[in-house]
Amino acid sequence: MHIVVGTAGHIDHGKSTLVRALTGMDPDRLKEEKARGITIELGFAHTTIGEVRVAFVDVPGHERFVRTMLAGVGGIDTVMLVVAADESVMPQTREHFDICRLLKVRRGLVVMTKSDAADADTRELVRQEITELVAGSFLEGAPVLEVSATSGDGLDALRQSIAAQARQITQRPLDAPARLPIDRVFSMKGFGTVVTGTLVSGRIGLDADIVIEPGARPVKVRGVQVHGKAAGEVVAGQRAAINLGGVDVTDVLRGETLAPAGTFTVTRRVDADMELLPSARALRHGSRVRVHHGTAEVLARVSISGTAQAIEAGQQGLVRLRLESPAVLTRGDRVVLRAYSPPVTIGGGVVLDPAPTRPGIRSAEGRAALEAQIGR
Repeated sequence: MHIVVGTAGHIDHGKSTLVRALTGMDPDRLKEEKARGITIELGFAHTTIGEVRVAFVDVPGHERFVRTMLAGVGGIDTVMLVVAADESVMPQTREHFDICRLLKVRRGLVVMTKSDAADADTRELVRQEITELVAGSFLEGAPVLEVSATSGDGLDALRQSIAAQARQITQRPLDAPARLPIDRVFSMKGFGTVVTGTLVSGRIGLDADIVIEPGARPVKVRGVQVHGKAAGEVVAGQRAAINLGGVDVTDVLRGETLAPAGTFTVTRRVDADMELLPSARALRHGSRVRVHHGTAEVLARVSISGTAQAIEAGQQGLVRLRLESPAVLTRGDRVVLRAYSPPVTIGGGVVLDPAPTRPGIRSAEGRAALEAQIGR
């Protein structure tokens, strides 16, 4: 069994320290991160718990790096919501949690870190705040595991909980076309260009001929690593590093996608069913937004279906997103919307049509056609 676990939580609540305690690997790989004591880029680590191979995606907690967090959370099986016992629920705790809900993450657990830094009464208050935060969500009723990464208290119970999560996840489709959103690109001496990501569907093996989208740039798979070891292939649900031939490291970007040629739509407009957060401002027709999907971020303009001029906070609506650059999207993909400025998370939803050809979404015919797709 294998599982991808993503961290979520406020800056300096001990996410990276916790991952290091669980795996023995330091997910903070940049000099700047080590100097400042915060995660700036996505961090990765892995370990084995019993028969379960666990890959961790450690995400930044600082507001400035929420866009990086979004690039990491899309490929996870379960989320580890981290709340420090000495600070409790904070602004980025809420935003990370909102993002997980908008992306329809279905499983997770709650970890109260730094348990040795607060007395019993304080920890109980933190518990109550966590309970209020997760009420009515996929984490409602989840146990709150108290852990100290420095002393090791609670780590064994956390490992057991992670292994239990792995036994409940649904395997991703192996017979579907391969699709790997790229979340990191680098060059290795003697090997050349290497990309990493979580394979969403299908499988990618050695010597496979695939393309980088958008752009349909052909590349060849020269090597595959899963959990730091060479492998003949990577299958859906696993994180991997893939050595690519035929492309320079400067010509590949986070947010692009590896896939067989011609299997996924590359589009500049999509129709979607959107839900706004209760805390968001109304989303007005014509607004410019940031669309996050997989590991990519694309700017877009919003057209609201029918005659409505806005979608109010906490409400749902049908929209057409007119993307300012091409993106790889397909029906059923989850997307998150952030305001253009300031870049705060405002909502999210599901792609209904990645290449709409029906009448304009503002027309009665266009709205009716879209409503028919979702049975409204």
